[in-house]
Amino acid sequence: MGEFLSDLKEEFRGEDDKTIKVAELKKVKQGSRIMKEFVQKFKRVARDSKYEERSLVEEFKRGINGIIRQKLMESEYSLKNIEQWHQRVTNLDKH
Repeated sequence: MGEFLSDLKEEFRGEDDKTIKVAELKKVKQGSRIMKEFVQKFKRVARDSKYEERSLVEEFKRGINGIIRQKLMESEYSLKNIEQWHQRVTNLDKH
């Protein structure tokens, strides 16, 4: 019985950790950070969130400041994965 309870606690603790990581990811905003710093912070928080690619991209876009987001909307390039998004916004922030 003790082993069962231990396994059960571990399973639910894993879900709590995931929930916490998802909540942290939703709070990550660029704010006054340069894009490179924002990307690094986002990657750190996203690592354990268990988000799928599309969800990561949506959370990433949500966290980007309006000026960079506007530049992305005007862009002709279709970005296919989160790494492409990271690279593109970092390049846009330099210009």
